[in-house]
Amino acid sequence: MKKSYEMDMCSGPLLSKILVFSIPLMLSGILQLLFNAADIVVVGRFSGSQALAAVGSTSALINLVINLFIGVSIGANVVVARYYGAKDTEGISRTVHTAILTAIVGGVFLIFLGLLLARPMLEWTGTPEDVIDQSTLYMRIYFLGMPAFMVYNFGAAILRAIGDTKRPLYFLSLSGVINIIFNLIFVIVFHMGVAGVALATIISQIISAILILICLTQMDGPCHLNLKQMKIHGKMLGEMLKIGLPAGLQGMIFTISNVLIQSSVNSFGSLVMAGNTAASNIEGFVYTAMNSVYQTSLSFTSQNMGAKQFKRVDKILGQCLLVVLVVGFVLGNGAYLLGDKLLSIYSSDPQVVQYGLVRMSIISCTYFLCGLMDVLVGSIRGLGYSIMPMLVSLTGACLFRVIWIFTIFQWERTLFCLYISYPISWILTGGIHAICYLAVRKKAFARAELAQKTQVE
Repeated sequence: MKKSYEMDMCSGPLLSKILVFSIPLMLSGILQLLFNAADIVVVGRFSGSQALAAVGSTSALINLVINLFIGVSIGANVVVARYYGAKDTEGISRTVHTAILTAIVGGVFLIFLGLLLARPMLEWTGTPEDVIDQSTLYMRIYFLGMPAFMVYNFGAAILRAIGDTKRPLYFLSLSGVINIIFNLIFVIVFHMGVAGVALATIISQIISAILILICLTQMDGPCHLNLKQMKIHGKMLGEMLKIGLPAGLQGMIFTISNVLIQSSVNSFGSLVMAGNTAASNIEGFVYTAMNSVYQTSLSFTSQNMGAKQFKRVDKILGQCLLVVLVVGFVLGNGAYLLGDKLLSIYSSDPQVVQYGLVRMSIISCTYFLCGLMDVLVGSIRGLGYSIMPMLVSLTGACLFRVIWIFTIFQWERTLFCLYISYPISWILTGGIHAICYLAVRKKAFARAELAQKTQVE
C-alpha cells in the first residue's frame, strides 16, 4: 500500500495539523536558504570579503526579478487547494499541467532577462567598482538555472496545496548536500570563486527540479502530471494570475524597497556591505521559518474555502498568528543573542561582525512583526482577495520606506536610521492588513456560498 502524503485540512484538530504541515515546510525553506548560505560562507572564507560582498549585493536584485513568477506559483497553490477542498479532480489536473508549463516558459524568459539586465541593475543600485564585475558574473550564471528553479517552486506549491510538505523536504535535503559538496570542489579545488558557487547552485536546482517532476509524473490521482499533455488552460491560468500576479507584485514591491536599502548600504562601503550580507543571510533563516506559517495559512484557508468550512477560517488565522509569533520571537532574538558567533562563520573580520550585529539588533529582534503581517496576508489571499494586500503593501512597505530613505535617512545618515524603517513599516502594514481581513471575510464567505449555489443550479 502506498503511503499517502496528502492532508485533509477541512476536518479534525487544527493546531496539530498546522504544526505537521508547517514544520517540514520550515525545514524545506531553511534547506533552500542553505544553498545561498553555502555560497556566502564558502566564498567569504576562501575568496575574501570582496567576493562575499559581490554575492551578497545580488540577492535583492535576484529576488526582484523572480518574485513575480514566484507569486504566480502562490496562485497555483491557492487554485489547486481550492479545487482539492471542493473535490474537483478535473480542475486540479488542468491547474497542475498549466502550472508546470508556465514554470518552464517563465524560467526560460528569466534566463534572457538575467543575462541582459544583470550589469545595468547592479549599476543602478550603486554596486562599488571593486565588486561589480564579480557580482555580474554571479548573477548571469545564476540565472541560467532559472527553469529548474521555477519548476521546483511550482511543483512544491502543487504538493503543498494537497497537504504534502514532506517530499519537497526530502528532495531539498539531497540537492542541498550536493550543492555544498560542489561549492567546496569548485571554490577550494578549482579556485573558481563566485562562478563556482553559482554553478554549484544551478546543479542543485536541476536535481531538485528533476525530483519534483518524477514525483508528479508518478503520482496517482488528479495531481498526476503527464508531460505530453502539458498545455495552458486559459481558465486555470486566469485564476492563477488573479491571485498570483498581485502576490508577485507585492513581492517585487518589498524587494524594490530592499534594493533601495541595499543601495543605501552600498554607500557605507564594502565592509558594511559584507556585514549586512552576513546578517541578512542569518535573518533569512528566521524569515523562512515564519514564511512557512504564511504558506500554512494560505493552504489551510484555501482548502477550507473550497470545502465551504467557513467556521474554521477564523480559527486557522488565530492559531497561525500564535505559531508565527512564537517562532519569530524565539528565533529572531535567539539569532541576535548568538549573533557574534553566527556572523563569525561568514567572516573573520571583526568590523564585518560588528556591522552585522548593528543590523540584527534592530531587524532580527523585531522580525516577529513581519511574520504576523505575512500570516494576515496569507489568510486574506486564501479568502480569494489578492489585489487588496498588494495595495496595502505598496503603501505600507514600499512607499513608506522610499519616503523614509529620501527624507529621514537623508537628515541622519546612520545605519540605525536606515534599519529602523523595517519594524516601523511592519507595524503600519500589519495593522492595515488586520483591518482588511475583518472587512472582507464575510463578503468572501457569501461569495463562496453564491458560487456553490450557481454551480448546483
